[in-house]
Formats: sequence, C-alpha cells, structure tokens
Amino acid sequence: YIRTKNKDVCGYPLSIFFIVVNEFCERFSYYGMRAVLVLYFKYFLQWDEDLATSIYHTFVALCYLTPILGAIVADSWLGKFKTIIYLSIVYTIGQVAMAVSAVHDITDSNRDGTPDNMTFHVVLSMVGLFLIALGTGGIKPCVAAFGGDQFSEHQDKQRRTFFSVFYLCINGGSLLSTIITPILRGQECGIYSQQKCYSLAFGVPAALMVVALVVFIVGSGMYYKAEPEGNIMLDVCKCIGFAIKNRYRHRSKQYPKRQHWMDWAEEKYDKLLIAQIKMVLKVLFLYIPLPMFWTLFDQKGSRWTLQATTMNGYFGQLVIQPDQMQTFNPILILTLVPIMDSVIYPLIKKCGFNFTPLKRMTVGMFLAAMAFVCAALVQVEIDKTLPVFPSASQSQLKLLNMGSSAVTVNLTGNESLTLNAAQVLCNVIFSQTKDLTSKPEQGNNEIRKDYVSTLTNLLFLHSNNLCKQYYSFLAIFSFLMIRNKFSLSSGSQSCEYIKDFGFGSSYTFFIPSTFVFGPNCQDSITVVEDIEPNSVHMALQIPQYFFITAGEVMFSVTGLEFSYSQAPSNMKAVLQAGWLFTVAVGNFIVLIVAEIAKLPNKWAEYVLFASLLVLVCIIFSIMAYFYTYIDPSEIEVQFRKKVDDDEDDKDKQQKAEIEMVRRDSAESYDDNYKQSKM
Repeated sequence: YIRTKNKDVCGYPLSIFFIVVNEFCERFSYYGMRAVLVLYFKYFLQWDEDLATSIYHTFVALCYLTPILGAIVADSWLGKFKTIIYLSIVYTIGQVAMAVSAVHDITDSNRDGTPDNMTFHVVLSMVGLFLIALGTGGIKPCVAAFGGDQFSEHQDKQRRTFFSVFYLCINGGSLLSTIITPILRGQECGIYSQQKCYSLAFGVPAALMVVALVVFIVGSGMYYKAEPEGNIMLDVCKCIGFAIKNRYRHRSKQYPKRQHWMDWAEEKYDKLLIAQIKMVLKVLFLYIPLPMFWTLFDQKGSRWTLQATTMNGYFGQLVIQPDQMQTFNPILILTLVPIMDSVIYPLIKKCGFNFTPLKRMTVGMFLAAMAFVCAALVQVEIDKTLPVFPSASQSQLKLLNMGSSAVTVNLTGNESLTLNAAQVLCNVIFSQTKDLTSKPEQGNNEIRKDYVSTLTNLLFLHSNNLCKQYYSFLAIFSFLMIRNKFSLSSGSQSCEYIKDFGFGSSYTFFIPSTFVFGPNCQDSITVVEDIEPNSVHMALQIPQYFFITAGEVMFSVTGLEFSYSQAPSNMKAVLQAGWLFTVAVGNFIVLIVAEIAKLPNKWAEYVLFASLLVLVCIIFSIMAYFYTYIDPSEIEVQFRKKVDDDEDDKDKQQKAEIEMVRRDSAESYDDNYKQSKM
C-alpha cells in the first residue's frame, strides 16, 4: 500500500480516533464479561469453586496464548487490518453466544427458574469463551501497532501521545465495565421466572463489541494499511530449530565445540540474526520464574471475588456487589502509575539507591505475595463468622411451638428444652432432617416463611422489592436487599412489616394462629435469625488490592520497559510474545493447584501461593544479580561494523588474489610475446 495524505485533526490523523474508540469498547466488552464470569460458573452453571476457578483461569490463559497466533497471521498472511476485522467478528459471535447461554428460560420447560438442560448452557458458554479468547487474543498485538502505523515519520510526538491515550482507554474501559456489569448481573430478569440477569451482564459487553467492530469498519477508508512483511517470530523459531538440529547431528566428539549452541546455525543463517537471537534468549531465560506472579495476580478475578461473596458490602448508603471490588485495581493503577514515576522512583534515586528494573520487578513480586498474606488473614476472619453446620454423622432439627402456651421438649441425649408460645428454636443438632446446610449464595438472604393460621383466607406474604409472590405454606426465597418492606394480606386487610437484612443472612418468619390485623400487627410476628449476616466487611479486601496493584505497577510496567530496552530493534514483538506467554503459564498453574492441592481451608491455599511466590522471588533476585544489562543497538552497530570489516578484508583479499592473477597473466603474456617475437 502507498501511504496517502490523511486528514488531520489537531495534528493527529483522523483515523486514530476510530481506533481509540474501538479499543475502549473492546476492553469494556472483555473486562465486563470477565468480571462476572466466575460467579456465572458457580451460581448459574452450578459448578463448585475449584472447577469454576480452573475454567476461569484456563480461559484467561488462552487469551494470552492466542496473541502469538494473531501476530503470525497478521504479519505473514492477512495484514493487521484484515486480521482485526475477521477476528473481531469471531469475538462478537463469542460474546453473543455467552449472552444467549445465560438465558435460563431457553431450557426451563417447567418454569421453576432453573434450566432443565444444563448441558446446552455449558456447551454454548464454552464455545463462546473459546471464540472470545481467539478474538481478544488475536487482535491484541495488532490494534496498538496498527494505530502506530497511522502516523508519519515527522509525528513522533503525536505517536507517543496516542499510545498514552491508548493505555488510558484500556484502563478506562476496564474501570467502567467492572462497575456496570456487576450491577446488571444483580438485576432480576426472565420471561417466565425472574433470576439473576447474567444474560444482561453478558449482553451489554456483546453490544459494545458490535459497536467496536462497526466503528473500526467505518474508518476503513482512512487507514494506512501496511502489507504483511513476514513474521520475525517464525524466522527466530526456524533459526533456533536449525541450530538444535544441526547440533544434534554433530554431537560426536570429533566435531569441535562452539562458543554458543546458537552458533550451530551459522551454516544457514546470518550471523547478525544469530547474535540478536542470543540477546533475546538471555532475556527469555529471566522470564522462567515470572509466571508465578501472574498465578497470584489473576486470582483477583476468581478466588478474591468468591471471597467477597461471604463478606458485607454495605458502605453506608452504597451497596457494593462482590464482583465490583475488582474496580479497585484499575482505580489504583491510574493513581499509582503517576505517583511511582514522579515521586517514588525519583525519591529513591535521590537517596542514592540504584533501583534497577530487575530490582523493581523483585519488589513487585514480593508485594504480590504480601497481598495473598492479607487475603489469608481476611479469610481467617471470615471463617470465624461462618455458622457451624451438622457434620456427616449429625443432623439439624428445628423446633416450632405453634400453641398458645409453653411446651417442654425432651430430646434423647440432650437437656430438656422449654419453648414459649409462638417460639422457634433453631440449630439443634439431633436427628436426620433437611435444612440449611450452607451460607446463602452470592451474599444473598434467605427467608423461611412458616404459615400457621386459623384465618378464613390464606395469608400471602410478598415484598415490594420483589417480582414474585409465593402462595405455598412453606417456601424459601433469596434476594439481595439490605432493607425491605413486606406486606401480609388477607382479602382487603393488610399488615406491613419492615426489616433490615445483612449480606448472607437467613431468617425464619413465624406467623402464629393468634395473628390479627391492626396497627401493631407486626409485633405478633416472630423472627428468628437462623444464620447471622456477613460481619466481615469488604473494605478489608482493600489492602490486598493495594498490594497486588502496587506489585503490578512495579512488576508489569517495569517488566515491559525492561523487555523493550533489552530487545534488538527487530525483535520487540518476540519478547512481547514471550511476556504474554508467562501470563498464560501463570494461569495454567492456578488450575493445576486448584485441582491437585485440594486444601480444606482457603486461607491455607492463599498462604501456599504466597510462599511459592516468595521462593520464586528469591530465585529471581539471584538470577537478576548475575544479569548484565546491555544496549542492543550498540551491540548491533558493533556487530555490523565487525561484519563490514570482515567483508572488507574478504574484498581486499579477493582483490589481491585477482590482482595476482592479473599480474601472473600479464607476465605470462609478456613471456609468450617475447618468445613469439624471438
């Protein structure tokens, strides 16, 4: 393609505005879907926490493996523009599939609010996640580079500003989506029955992905579209493969050793390419311990979100959903990055401490470990508040006195119990019964309504904040409200009852036979708290989010800067692919530990991860101590100069040989000429 003069707005190519909007919408789509994903697995698909965590991290790992495929396709075959278009279509289909998979009414034939064919929902959601991973990962290495291609050579300043705005769009999309989609998930929707609205939480990101695709296509006529020039990653892989194969062929002792195993590729590949690969391999060796950081970091979207479901999210008049706690990460990133760059690092430098990039990364890993120590301490506090449920050899018995006088109950092996009139006694561990066996899910409340009435008409209990009415004598339902108003009605008579509820609480409402309507009707209703509300506040998670985000700033941002500075000019993409690969491996480690370790206590699992990262941190610090920083451009210049000198020597030698041949030919001609003259 020939670069044409594009219309500029405020000194910037008009085409980049379409790219920036596209990136914002795409990041909103991805992070919004991902924010509620682990809760969708646990509460919609009914998976246990370990399986939900494993599938979540498998998905994240795939999202960081597919960028390698996207880079190869873009650079070697389709080009960046077509790659973004085609994979965005795949991406959009995947988001739509996720939204459809969360519609419970599709297979809810008996209309009880629960899907009857869970296999359909599981298969459709897994197909959707695979398409999303292929799409978001495939376009990841293309969009930023495509935006950079839009600037001409004299627009370096504008290009740097574009990348800053581009990064801001990533964090802005992440921040807004992790605030909005949990709110959408908390709504109730459905055709036949009202349930948590995961379809809306996935549907809005799907709509934003459609917007992203449309906006990108609209700007098509304004883009500069560079032709694919071949992928350096393929050349690197081929060169390394040839070196290994050639070394294996010449493994006999009769062949002399070479200074570096990559030197065995000299028979086929250019020496400069081999030297550049050596520099890359030196950095990739340092990457070996890095996946452990990502193992901990990405659990903020899985284990930490599940932890928040057992906590109290009531911040004054504001109610925070468990999955909304993830918003602290982008908020802290936008706050800590400028503070680190303009205050912390300059202050450390003024103190005379040489805070090198590798030292920063080491500190970042240590901070991430501290975050998990904080998470373990929070989990210990949560475990103290959890109710004691019957063990495998015990049962739970609930006693209700429905009469008008006190009753004494004698239970074998237990002390005598006295129940006053219209009283409920809960949590007596005795005989085989079926009752509550766990905390209400998602931080919700559960209410048991026991109707005992001699009234002519049946009493109906309903809430002004619910979409349902229940007409059975005994029913249990859940809702996420801190304060609610109920109405008891019989014909034209009604009685209002107001009650404040906490997260994760369970109550029994006992309506006695002596109940009468009137101004003080609610006084005759007995309320028993079966399970206490969550008392550990979600604010206790803020320190762990602070430590993990500070670790991310020192580890991730510095790591990308270090990789860029230590990579040859034509192999920045190779190290970028290596960096993304460490993220994928880190997520695979999570699912391996989750499925193999099977620790009975969550706090013990947090301590295990923190201990592993501290161990890896020590190993990395030792590796960093022996690392020698290089200037790739200087080495390349020196190497090229050496190659040029060698070529000059060869040229001089060839010229000398030619001159000798000419001289010999001339002398031979003179001798022959003299002989012929004679």
